[in-house]
Amino acid sequence: MFDKKAKSYTDLLGKTNRIVEGTIINGDIISQADFRLDGELTGNFQTKGKIVIGPAGSVTGDIICKNADIEGKFNGKIKVAEVLNIKSKASIYGEVICGKLSVEPGADFSASCKMKTNSKTNPTNDGESRPEETK
Repeated sequence: MFDKKAKSYTDLLGKTNRIVEGTIINGDIISQADFRLDGELTGNFQTKGKIVIGPAGSVTGDIICKNADIEGKFNGKIKVAEVLNIKSKASIYGEVICGKLSVEPGADFSASCKMKTNSKTNPTNDGESRPEETK
């Protein structure tokens, strides 16, 4: 009678979770929907959507997401499947793995960065790429 079905990811599109400024979270967050963080998170974060770290927001920990916009502070390891946008007021420390990277002038980007591509090629020792062999 009062049973509610879990909403699918497509039902969550366009809906954003929000942690407001002044909120401090110690622990991990797992979300299916997009997320905006203007508070502080000490812990890991995982979403199948997009995370936005606002200008007052900060994350100390690891992030795994589809897309990310960072305007605040981040310290840890971040894996972004598609696009990582780093705004001019952002401070990024740690390790970055992403598909595409956009860094605005003025951002403090002090991280190692590895770009992942969707093509099925393997780099050779001379820097050229060759098609991946099928087995």
